[in-house]
Amino acid sequence: MLVSDYNYDLPEEVIAQHPPKIRGTTRLLALNRKTGEITDSHYAELDTFLKPGDLLVLNDTKVMRSRVFTERESDGHPRELVVLERHSKNIDHVMYRGKLHAGEKLIVKNVTTDKKTDDVIEIQEILGNGIATAKANRPLEEIAQDFGNVPLPPYMHRDAEPEDVERYQTVWAKDFGSAAAPTASLNMTKELLRKLTDKGVVIKYLTLHVGLGTFLPIRSDEVEGHKMHSEWFQIPTDTLEAIKKAKAEHRRVIAVGTTVTRTLEYWAKTGKTEGEDDIFIYPGFEFKAIDALVTNFHAPKSTVLMLTAAFADWKNLKPAYEHAIKSGYKLLSYGDSMFIY
Repeated sequence: MLVSDYNYDLPEEVIAQHPPKIRGTTRLLALNRKTGEITDSHYAELDTFLKPGDLLVLNDTKVMRSRVFTERESDGHPRELVVLERHSKNIDHVMYRGKLHAGEKLIVKNVTTDKKTDDVIEIQEILGNGIATAKANRPLEEIAQDFGNVPLPPYMHRDAEPEDVERYQTVWAKDFGSAAAPTASLNMTKELLRKLTDKGVVIKYLTLHVGLGTFLPIRSDEVEGHKMHSEWFQIPTDTLEAIKKAKAEHRRVIAVGTTVTRTLEYWAKTGKTEGEDDIFIYPGFEFKAIDALVTNFHAPKSTVLMLTAAFADWKNLKPAYEHAIKSGYKLLSYGDSMFIY
């Protein structure tokens, strides 16, 4: 199976560069994965596509302000770091730009004032591919939260602005540890959550700390040659019980986002409820946990596009993407969404 088979024309002007002025005012394309039927709607009307008893599963991870600017203690040269997602109790992996060596010390700068702080990060080990381990005088995530910036995806081609601190985050985020947002949830509002619960939709949460690996390109020509990055996850007992009950009663389990999908399908495959999830879902995969999916539009030839194609069938998904582009939808992280059922 070739990566190039999962491609489409993505004009630069349809990529959402900023969030909508009001959260939740984006559009929603509903796709029937059995018939290919497309319905144009709005995210705020997601409740009209759900039924009483449906189980909606959300990711409660919280995005760190993980883009940290520093300068080398030895010569003052600037070095940019991205504090990577949590995998265990301590966060100690960073992605860096420029040359670095083990033992080098980096003085942290305040992204708001551009002034040096008292925090110093020491590089421990160079792991390759721009990744290193590091330690500091206090936890790296604390330094990032105090002085870092929001790690916007590279395709936005801009630095984070004050609005991104709030908007590149879900309204229910609580567990710090992600270096990227679970974007399908960015347009979910408290009002919509109330509408869903009033309708009888059951809402549960899990945690998967999203890594920058979600944006990494597939470097192999064949899909099967790609090695998926791993991310830490944890599924609470009450969420598992709700899933099992829904399945037993033939009610739908609906994942909000590819992060939730990977977590639930990894659990269905392995039985594990906590640990490292490196499942790679691409066409031909047999879904056992989810029955419907809320997801954003994804970049061409990406792993998340392949997951969505596996669920919707590429013969249905590609025409839906082409329809969205012709109809003025906005794509990618801050863009419009799909409901695939």
